Amino acid sequence: MTSTPTATLRFDDVAVGDEITPVSIPVTYKRVCMNAASTWDWFPGHHDPEYARSQGQRTIYLSTLFFHGFIDRGLGDWAGPDALLRRRKISMIKSIYPGQTATLTGRVIGKREVNGTSLIDLELMVSSEEGPCVPSEATLQLPTG
Repeated sequence: MTSTPTATLRFDDVAVGDEITPVSIPVTYKRVCMNAASTWDWFPGHHDPEYARSQGQRTIYLSTLFFHGFIDRGLGDWAGPDALLRRRKISMIKSIYPGQTATLTGRVIGKREVNGTSLIDLELMVSSEEGPCVPSEATLQLPTG
């Protein structure tokens, strides 16, 4: 795992094509259940293996809220504490289960200024060992100078 940088990236320091620092996290039964508990997401697929299997899943699986938080954490680690998340969009195409590793990767696909606000657009992916799971997009506001 990485640690949060002490300095924030500046808009002028980022170029289209730059890759974010990848972040990986091991997925355990405890992590899946604790995430469900901490977000009050009591959908049974996130803590009851029998229910998850009745849905066609292998076992319990990570929740939508996990992916939102994981992406936010990865972007914060990369861009720093003064970056502001303006937009995040995810699509869940494949589950991630205990025993796998969730890995966030991404790259800058655009830079723009809107009404004096410096924005960067990113294309992101959360993957497991089995391949892409959660394609995502985000827009960060970065300080200038």
